[in-house]
Amino acid sequence: MDLRESISNQTDVALSITKPVLSNEGRNKNVVFSPLSLHVVLSVIAAGSKGPTLDQLLSFLRSKSTDHLNSFASQLVAVVLSDGAPAGGPRLSFADGVWVDQSLSILPSFKQIVSNDYKATLASVDFQTKAVEVVNEVNSWAEKETNGLVKELLPPRSVNNSTRLIFANALYFKGAWNEKFDPSVTEDNDFHLLDGSSIKVPFMTSNKKQFIRAFDGFKVLGLPYKQGEDKRKFTMYFFLPDVKDGLSALAEKFTSDSGFLERKLPNQQVEVGDFRIPRFKVSFGFEAKNVLKELGVILPFTVGGLTEMVDSTVGQNLCVSDIYHKSFIEVNEEGTEAAAATAATIMLRSLQFPTKIDFVADHPFLFVIREDLTGTVLFIGQVLNPHAE
Repeated sequence: MDLRESISNQTDVALSITKPVLSNEGRNKNVVFSPLSLHVVLSVIAAGSKGPTLDQLLSFLRSKSTDHLNSFASQLVAVVLSDGAPAGGPRLSFADGVWVDQSLSILPSFKQIVSNDYKATLASVDFQTKAVEVVNEVNSWAEKETNGLVKELLPPRSVNNSTRLIFANALYFKGAWNEKFDPSVTEDNDFHLLDGSSIKVPFMTSNKKQFIRAFDGFKVLGLPYKQGEDKRKFTMYFFLPDVKDGLSALAEKFTSDSGFLERKLPNQQVEVGDFRIPRFKVSFGFEAKNVLKELGVILPFTVGGLTEMVDSTVGQNLCVSDIYHKSFIEVNEEGTEAAAATAATIMLRSLQFPTKIDFVADHPFLFVIREDLTGTVLFIGQVLNPHAE
């Protein structure tokens, strides 16, 4: 399996998900989410599916087979998502969990896949009489795995006595900038909001060379994180429209043009003129079912077909009831701390470079956190107001 090709496909899937997330779920809000976390949960669901449901998931995830998806997940966990802190790089944690009702017996083949390829922990629970306790258990797991950043992944009453399985994924990232900002020169300046008003927010600044590229209508900044001995290169990219109300037009390009991200990244440092980045903190959550349905992933939520998870007589009547996703990011002078978690509940059916360049992020922008050697996108988001969490 070609890991680069798979990651390129995964990036295309990530951008297709980004479009409705920004325009619908994140309309007029700060946004951060992890398409990678969603991809993993959908891959686990695909591994337990058959027939038209599986075909639809494979088509959406741009994958040839569940073997291909499972192998991709396994390689991602080993190559991209292992903790870099011991080698002096970013701290990374990536975890999967599966909670199964005690009345069901998981098929050995499915158990092997989730344990070996996804490194998931499996727990037998009682949804039928202790649904509230299970919600608390899943939420505690997500909070622990994201270092306390993602709280209440599953909202109250999201699980009831007809729930049979929950799949959850948690991703945590903490990276220090390769060149940290000096807090003593951080100062308040105007940030222009989409409604035409402005607010005062703290801006970080530097006079050192930066990775910046200017295009027609927008600029891209790359801020690298401190690299460990393992050679992985994590970078945060800022996509800044030239005009103060240009975010929606830039987002349209960003999400509609396959390969856009790869072609627009800066790879050369330039002298900077006026250079300012706001400090910000964003917490965002959404229910992914509606987004996925809008993108054509309908069958897992309606007709079942999840027969490769548990005893087939029950599997025929299982469908995905909801997929919950929550993310958090904080960007400051030291670096970035970010986390995401996704949970799917399964229930019984009731049946070019100038010599000097300015980069002033004083109006709404998009951002991406990416591992550059492989091209893996970990987080995507937008900042409309650095003060609003």
